[in-house]
Amino acid sequence: MTSQPRTTPGVLDRMAVDFADHDALITDDRSFTFAELRDEVRRAAAAIIGLGVQAGDKVAIWSPNTWHWVIACLATQYAGAVMVPLNTRYTADEASDILARTHAPLLFGMGRFLGADRVGDLDRAALPDLRHVVRIPIDESDGTWDEFLAGPAAPLSEVDARAAAVRPDDPSDVLFTSGTTGRSKGVLCAHRQSLAAPAAWAECGQLTSADRYLCINPFFHNFGYKAGILACLQTGATLIPQLTFDPEQAMRVIAEKRITVVPGPPTIFQTLLDHPNRGQYDLSSLRFAVTGAATVPVVLIERMQAELDFDIVLTAYGLTEANGFGTMCRADDDAVTVATTCGRPIADFELRIDSPDAETGAGEVLLRGPNVMLGYLDDPAATAAAIDADGWLHTGDVGTVDAAGNLRITDRLKDMYICGGFNVYPAEIEQVLARLDGVADAAVIGVPDERLGEVGRAFIVRRSGSDLDEQAVIDYTRKHLANFKTPRSVVFVEALPRNPGGKVVKPTLREMV
Repeated sequence: MTSQPRTTPGVLDRMAVDFADHDALITDDRSFTFAELRDEVRRAAAAIIGLGVQAGDKVAIWSPNTWHWVIACLATQYAGAVMVPLNTRYTADEASDILARTHAPLLFGMGRFLGADRVGDLDRAALPDLRHVVRIPIDESDGTWDEFLAGPAAPLSEVDARAAAVRPDDPSDVLFTSGTTGRSKGVLCAHRQSLAAPAAWAECGQLTSADRYLCINPFFHNFGYKAGILACLQTGATLIPQLTFDPEQAMRVIAEKRITVVPGPPTIFQTLLDHPNRGQYDLSSLRFAVTGAATVPVVLIERMQAELDFDIVLTAYGLTEANGFGTMCRADDDAVTVATTCGRPIADFELRIDSPDAETGAGEVLLRGPNVMLGYLDDPAATAAAIDADGWLHTGDVGTVDAAGNLRITDRLKDMYICGGFNVYPAEIEQVLARLDGVADAAVIGVPDERLGEVGRAFIVRRSGSDLDEQAVIDYTRKHLANFKTPRSVVFVEALPRNPGGKVVKPTLREMV
């Protein structure tokens, strides 16, 4: 068999031939074989070009896991444009910042979702580059997708020419990840990288065309987009997305569709294991699970294998700047290794611990290889700070490597914590708190939470005379930030502990928990 193409249009073209009649994508309201998927992608790409989108333009997608998301993503790349996913929990202000910085002429935006019309809340006057918004229907009456497809369209010959012109080193996507300065950074990756990294991930999990993959992880995240859509696209596995995580619905789909693969954060598997109705569903088809993003107890791995019938349970470590990947356990690793380490390098990455401590061996985790990001969008200074002259990506995480080459993450140089599988950067929350009337000083840390792994706790110094209370703080942050960033508790203090340089000493705050 010849080697796999190194662009997403090339892979889609290949799979439409090699797996023409094989199920590619299944949802409650629509299904596609690989041949049908390519046809629908070409149709949408023609409409994208018909709206005036040029090769290299950024096209944003702000929607939960629907089949439209998959089509919009692949069609954007088929048209030679660059896909920019937005977190569905972003407020309109957060989304506007990214839309403005990418100069996106087109947004595929959701209809009403989780009780809010966030796309409708956008200030279009502040986004002069945003010429078109296509509403993805979340219910039957709420969308403009059909009108988009029925509108002006380029001839298919032009569509195919655009796809053929895409090169492996061309940018394929920009995923935004908050930085420790509080402002999000756009991570720019090439087609070859966005394909090679998930292909290595799929190889570790022995993913094949016989697999049926329940995608609970959101498509706007690497775990859903690259380890989901692009892993299935390259292996012929059937992708079955879930709009939002509902444990009973997930078990029903596993039983009815004979799901074999379910990746997700540990909380998902804990919820399934503890669900009172689990015994009513046949989950025996399950084969492969990948988890991570939080501490994983050994007993959870053992229960997933014994009670959920998974043959293979793996953990992994990665970050957006490394295309979402870095290290991963292997199928023959024991439960203790899987639970307590992140495995060995994958995807041609080299792993190094920088300046290891003489006693513990801990130091900053560095990664190097062909799948390190191209750089941060329009931010050469931040790129140079993240990737040194020798090509090593400085992850900001602290870890050790054991004799077998397994990575253990022991701490974070950055203050980031993980809430329900999402990275949260305290600096961003602290900037919002600084704008709240009555706040003189503020700092945020992550604290353990049984359900979400970690949640935010804000430490606040009130201004003199202020009667600010905990609920007012939480309500304010919820209005301005996505819900996973909203602190769940507030502690009022007389002063924040600071070092001689004026920096807040967060270990001292953690001791107060």
